[in-house]
Amino acid sequence: MPLTKKCLAEFMGTFWLVFGGCGSAVFAAAFPDPTKDPTNPFGIGFAGVALAFGLTVLTMAYAIGHISGCHLNPAVSFGLWAGKRFSGGKDLALYIGSQVAGAILASLVLYLIVSGKTGFDPVAFRSGSNPFATNGYGDHSPGGYNLFAAVLHEFVLTFMFLMVIMGSTDSRAPQGFAPIAIGLGLTLIHLIGIPVTNVSVNPARSTGPALFIGGWAIQQLWLFWVVPILGGIAAALTYNNLFGESPSDPNS
Repeated sequence: MPLTKKCLAEFMGTFWLVFGGCGSAVFAAAFPDPTKDPTNPFGIGFAGVALAFGLTVLTMAYAIGHISGCHLNPAVSFGLWAGKRFSGGKDLALYIGSQVAGAILASLVLYLIVSGKTGFDPVAFRSGSNPFATNGYGDHSPGGYNLFAAVLHEFVLTFMFLMVIMGSTDSRAPQGFAPIAIGLGLTLIHLIGIPVTNVSVNPARSTGPALFIGGWAIQQLWLFWVVPILGGIAAALTYNNLFGESPSDPNS
C-alpha cells in the first residue's frame, strides 16, 4: 500500500476519532441543559463519551486497519515503532503529521458547529475550566487533579492501552478480534480517567481542541505529548521483553 494512501487513512481515521469523541463531549454529554430540564440533567454523561471514543477506534480499525494499521495516535505510532511493529523515519513523521492534521480539521469543524448555536459567546466558550473537551490539569482538570496526578494518570493509561494493542495484534492472538479489544480498551480508559484530565493518551487528540482554546491549553499541551509517547514506548518495550515470541518457544 502506498505511503500516501496510508497517511490519508490516518488523517481520516483521526478526524473521525476527534469528531466523534470530542463531539460527543461537546454536544451531548450534558444535553439537555440541566437548568432547563432537571429531570434529565446529564445527557449521555461520562459513560456515553467514553463509549463514543471507543466506538470511533473500533469502527475505524475495521475500516482502515488493513490500510494503515489504524494508529490514529502519535503515542501508538511511537509505541509500535519501539516495539518493532512499525518503521521509523519518514513513515513515522508522516503518520504523525497526518494524525495531527486530521485532529485539527475535526476540531475546526466542531468549532464551526458550536459557533452556530444561538447566543454563542467565544470569550465565554474559552474561559471555562475545561472547554471543548480540552485536556488539562490543575485548575483545568475536570476534577481538580494536580500535575503529578495528571502525569501518572496519562502514563499508566497510555501504557496499558499499548499493552492491549501489542497483545491483541500479536500473531499468536485470536485473529480478527483486535479492533474490539482496542475499542473497548479505549472505552475503559475514558471511564477511568475523564475526571482527571479529560483523558488524552493521544497527542493529536489533545492538539486539535487546544489550538482553538489557546492560552492555558497550549501551555499545558506539552504534558499530553511527552507523557503518552513515553508511556507508549515503555509499554512496547515491556511487552516485547516479557511476552515477545522466542525462537525456542515451541508455540512460536
